[in-house]
Amino acid sequence: MCRNIRVLHNFEPPATRDEVHAAALQYVRKVSGSTRPSQANQEAFDEAVREVTETTRRLLDRLVTSAPPKDREVEAAKARARAELRYGS
Repeated sequence: MCRNIRVLHNFEPPATRDEVHAAALQYVRKVSGSTRPSQANQEAFDEAVREVTETTRRLLDRLVTSAPPKDREVEAAKARARAELRYGS
């Protein structure tokens, strides 16, 4: 999975519209191999981002779990600790 795409399911508060859009944009960039599509491909690129965003939002809305929601601050602290171990200070 692309490192820039984060888990969005089961957070309190739920993933924002911007977070879902950012994940969709990263996915389309990865799949297309382009961070800035040419003018000839811009419409197709933008449409793909819109569709992936909508599909992701529907998926997140329909997923169910019995696990308690994750806290964003706790998860961010865990990520910082992992980065500290990996890369040092």
